[in-house]
Amino acid sequence: MSKEVKNISEEQLKELQGHVNKINQAQLQLGGLESQKHNLLHAVVKMQTELTEFQGKLEEEYGKVSINIQDGSIAPIPENVEDEADTQD
Repeated sequence: MSKEVKNISEEQLKELQGHVNKINQAQLQLGGLESQKHNLLHAVVKMQTELTEFQGKLEEEYGKVSINIQDGSIAPIPENVEDEADTQD
């Protein structure tokens, strides 16, 4: 007693495969985006470290001052702002 194997129509098979392929492509793209996100997060950490190091060099040269990043002007930091920064650590 053998059972007869039935198949879906060729048109249904192509539509089914199309849906599955779209999902697979979307998942592949998501994986690529996650990889880019991971790399960018590491790059941002590196950039932040480089900025902190550069800020240290500027502080060695100019002391604790406020530097306007638009025009490069230097202004002293008001004492109450320094005190607040020291107490937050």
